[in-house]
Amino acid sequence: MTNFFKKNINWILVIFLFLGSVFFKKNLFIKKNTSILIPTLISTSTPMPILTSKRIQNQTFYLISKVVDGDTIEIEIDGKIQRIRVIGINTPEVIDPRKPVECFGKEASEKAKELLSGKKVRLEKDPTQGDIDKYARLLRYVFLEDGTDFGLTMIKEGYAYEYTYKIPYKYQQQYKQAQKEAEKNKKGLWADNACITPMFLNFNSYSTDGININKEISKINLECEYSCIGSDKDCSDFKTQQEA
Repeated sequence: MTNFFKKNINWILVIFLFLGSVFFKKNLFIKKNTSILIPTLISTSTPMPILTSKRIQNQTFYLISKVVDGDTIEIEIDGKIQRIRVIGINTPEVIDPRKPVECFGKEASEKAKELLSGKKVRLEKDPTQGDIDKYARLLRYVFLEDGTDFGLTMIKEGYAYEYTYKIPYKYQQQYKQAQKEAEKNKKGLWADNACITPMFLNFNSYSTDGININKEISKINLECEYSCIGSDKDCSDFKTQQEA
């Protein structure tokens, strides 16, 4: 057997090389004509909605029709004019026919006009406060397009008081803190001498004979028309009408 291999070694090598080349070509042909399938992952899950700034901007804004006073406005909703009472604030009275114009009322109204006239606002309900008040006004928080809280701004700048009607409301703590800061910094109506308290002087009502027989008392309003500060004479410098 060993002699056989020795004698035929050349032929055996030729046959081996031939078979090897055939096997190699066959594999190469298979590789060239075989498509390789690559699995592709396909997501069938529904993407979760993402809250974007654009979506926030799509909230409904209404054009201000009228600024009634510091805490009341009118807007048009679905073709109808609605009066809105701002939740959480109260400003000095200027339009109530039953009351005189209160101190800083005009200033508060002017500030509200400055902030809101010609602007668009977003309204926010508060379930704790109900939908309308006894005057059929919608109860709402008012926000400008840039996110400014109108009520909070009025309190911060000293044009409104924080106002709680029976039940605490959503932004109560923020509004109360804003008032504390306004008082501390003497903003608006909290400024020294911003609101001058009327002074009344009582004196005997003497008759022409100089004798007050009936002990009648007259009351004189000494409210200053101008600022009662400075080195000049003012209301508090006089004790009687005659001295003034």
